[in-house]
Amino acid sequence: MDTDAILDLLKATAAELITPRFRRLSADQVMEKQPGDLVTVADRESEVAITHALRQHYPDALILGEEATATQAGLLPAFAGAEHAFTIDPVDGTKNFVNGSPDHAVMVAELRSGQAVRGWIWQPEHQLAYVAEAGAGVYCNGERLTAQPRSSVTGQIRGASSTELHGMSPGGLAEVTDSWWCAGVDYTQMLSGATDYLFFRRDWPWDHVPGALMVAELGGRTGRVDGTRYDPRVRQDWLLSAASEEVFEQVRGPVGAALGL
Repeated sequence: MDTDAILDLLKATAAELITPRFRRLSADQVMEKQPGDLVTVADRESEVAITHALRQHYPDALILGEEATATQAGLLPAFAGAEHAFTIDPVDGTKNFVNGSPDHAVMVAELRSGQAVRGWIWQPEHQLAYVAEAGAGVYCNGERLTAQPRSSVTGQIRGASSTELHGMSPGGLAEVTDSWWCAGVDYTQMLSGATDYLFFRRDWPWDHVPGALMVAELGGRTGRVDGTRYDPRVRQDWLLSAASEEVFEQVRGPVGAALGL
C-alpha cells in the first residue's frame, strides 16, 4: 500500500468505528484491561480492521497492535526480531476519548529491521493528518513541515510530561507543563512549537514510533537520558524526545537528575 492509501485506511476506520462513538459510549462499551487502563469497543474493532487490511497487503509482516499485545504475550518478543513490522495504536489517548476530549489519534508505523520507515498520525476530531517517510520529511494535511526555532536559553526551554516531572523546573529549565495525555497529540504539538521536549514513562512502540520518526525528520531526537538513541525493539522505562539535537543534550542531564535516573 502506498503512503496515501494507508492514511486513507486510518481515516476510513475512524469515520466508521471511532468517531460515531465519540461522546456516545455506553457503560458496557468501556472496559479495563487492568486497573486504570481503559479500552473501548472502538479500540478493539478499529485495530481488527486496520490489522486485516495490512495483512492482506503484507502477509509476511508482523503486526504489533496495542490491543492484540494485551492478550498475546509472544507479540512483543516477535516484534523485536521482525525484519518487517507495523505498529498500530487504534485509539491513542483512550482516556481522553472516553472523557470526551478531542485529543485522541489513530497511529500506524512501518519498520524495517527495527528502523521506522513510515509513520502516520490521524487526529479525527482535529482533522489533522501527519505523515512521515524516512528521509522525505513530515507533512501535515499535505503541507511539508519545517523545524520551528528553539531557544537555547535554559530558562526558556519548555517541556511537557504526564509524569511526576510535571510542575518541576529541572536544572533551571522552564516549569514542565502537563502533556496532552496522548502521544499522537503530544508529538505533533512539539512539531508545531508548543513545547521543546517531551518526557514519557512508558515506551510502548505503538505510542512512540510514528512520532519519533517525525521528530527525527525535523532534526530532533528521541532517546534515553544517558544519550542512547531510541530503539523500538528495546523496552525500557523513561523516554525523552526533543525538538532538536541541541535541546536533547541540554535537557537530558537535568531531567534525569530530577527523577534520580
